[in-house]
Amino acid sequence: MKLRIPRKVTRSINRFFNIVLGALAMLTVALVSAFITMRLAIHGHEVKVPDLTRLTLSEASKQTSSLGLVLSLENRFYSPNTPPGRVLAQSPAPGLTVRREWPVRVTESLGAQQVAIPDLLGQTERTATINIRRLGLELGAVSHIAAPGEPGVIIAQTPTPNAIGVDRPRVSLLLSDPESTNSAEAFVMPSLAGLTLTAAAARAASAGLHIASAEDLNLNSTSDSAPLTSQSPPSATTPSFTEPIAHTVSSIGTVIAQTPPAGHRVVKGDPVHITLTD
Repeated sequence: MKLRIPRKVTRSINRFFNIVLGALAMLTVALVSAFITMRLAIHGHEVKVPDLTRLTLSEASKQTSSLGLVLSLENRFYSPNTPPGRVLAQSPAPGLTVRREWPVRVTESLGAQQVAIPDLLGQTERTATINIRRLGLELGAVSHIAAPGEPGVIIAQTPTPNAIGVDRPRVSLLLSDPESTNSAEAFVMPSLAGLTLTAAAARAASAGLHIASAEDLNLNSTSDSAPLTSQSPPSATTPSFTEPIAHTVSSIGTVIAQTPPAGHRVVKGDPVHITLTD
């Protein structure tokens, strides 16, 4: 016996599937259209970077503006092979694809070096700045360092006076600052080699230093270091539970190594570590 579906139900089912298929078709068309539109919009805002080398800044500016790019002068360098006022280098490189309004940084050529680097040693920062700008040069980095002598004067410069073959018209300066009171306490580390522990401690103390640790190579390898106060062994009846008991360091051994090494710069109060052997 065959089951007969009413004609009205069949029409309703067909109508439902037609609506669903139509909606899916419209959604597919909308997605494809959106994808194509997005691709066109993205690629429509992309341009290739032109070759600006050896163009004047005015010519380079016009060419980048016509493509929707932004020209930016980043550096100025000497170049014996490129006439002054023309583009020496650029970034991004020619041929690369970038978006519109992308900055294109260029370096301007100043031609061959025509100005001699002046001797600014001994001058104040203000006087040196005036002399630098009077020659058409640029003031670079200005640094300070504590140094003996008159403060506030130039003790070094880069490039050096009368230098030739420099790459850019910029002069950096190093000025002297007054020495601090702590710098007077700095001195050269004395040599403790060959001294006994007592003699080494005395020499270090006379220089304002102190022996922080002393390692005896003749002791067991598990004994790493011992402080200066460990010359006499601690009492066995009253051991300390807050600090480890240090091994005894031989007082008849001599120093064979030290930290800081002899000749290094040290300041009063610095710790000294020594190694002894018999």
